[in-house]
Amino acid sequence: MPDRTAQLIACHDCDLLQRDIQLNPGCYASCPRCGAVLYRNATDSVDRTLAYTLAAAMVFLGANVFPVFSIEVQGDRSAITLFEAVLSLWDQDMKTISLLVFFTAMIAPAVELLSFTCLLLPLKLGKVPPSYPLFMRVLQFIEPWCMVEVLMLGVLVSLVKLTNNFRVIPGMALWSFAVLTLLLAAAAASFNARDVWAQLDAKWQGQGEP
Repeated sequence: MPDRTAQLIACHDCDLLQRDIQLNPGCYASCPRCGAVLYRNATDSVDRTLAYTLAAAMVFLGANVFPVFSIEVQGDRSAITLFEAVLSLWDQDMKTISLLVFFTAMIAPAVELLSFTCLLLPLKLGKVPPSYPLFMRVLQFIEPWCMVEVLMLGVLVSLVKLTNNFRVIPGMALWSFAVLTLLLAAAAASFNARDVWAQLDAKWQGQGEP
């Protein structure tokens, strides 16, 4: 009876209990009641997510180092980075907006990329990640707060308004944030917690742990 119970899973949409089955690579299981996707057998999800994560980490570094855009007025050019924009909002007594931009556009993506790396890189190297339950919880918590795409939308709206009065030159960071948005979305879409737990179980069994 314990073995039978351990093989039951609940649909995350309609809570229907059903038995876990083995899938061929590339296939997925769906709920017979509501049709929701229960899980996939994406055997390369760890490799793909790690590749997207490492690429996003390099782009994220460039997005925070280079200027987002430059404004040219009568031959004088002034450039601003994302962190400088956060400080400018803070100095203008828009502290709430400053903190939101700082957290959602800088802290949240950094924490997400760090958690992905600390979780997946040891698995790729054949090791058990230290504190892996913590990283799994952090990824579940931080994902809704990573809003680089909202930042991109706000920057584009600002650029459209600024072009009426100044000459605006998009910076390297603006293009980096655009690429970062795609890479973060790709990493989140390719990440499969089920595959992570399966690899951890295989490593525990190989080490003779219960």
